Amino acid sequence: MTDTIARPIEEQKTEGMPPYNVVLHDDEDHSYEYVILMLKKVFGHSVNKGYEMAVEVDTKGRVVVLTTHLEEAELKRDQIHAFGPDPLIPRSKGSMSATVEPAGA
Repeated sequence: MTDTIARPIEEQKTEGMPPYNVVLHDDEDHSYEYVILMLKKVFGHSVNKGYEMAVEVDTKGRVVVLTTHLEEAELKRDQIHAFGPDPLIPRSKGSMSATVEPAGA
């Protein structure tokens, strides 16, 4: 019989890590409904917050949807890229575009 030592699980530390923005970019192949649903499912944003962000990306061409540490920012960007096409727009062939950039850039 072997002895096992219980070790505490280390919490992911984000304090002191430089912040990064996840930036969603506008296109003409995705509806407001798609953007709102994607932001709700990927980020947990409310419908109202999703609508505000959909308006901003539509009018300004981009919107910051999350500011976090690099690893999570890259994960969330990848989840946007994997969300798929908009079923409401037949010409939509894929997901929206998103990038990660240092916050304050």
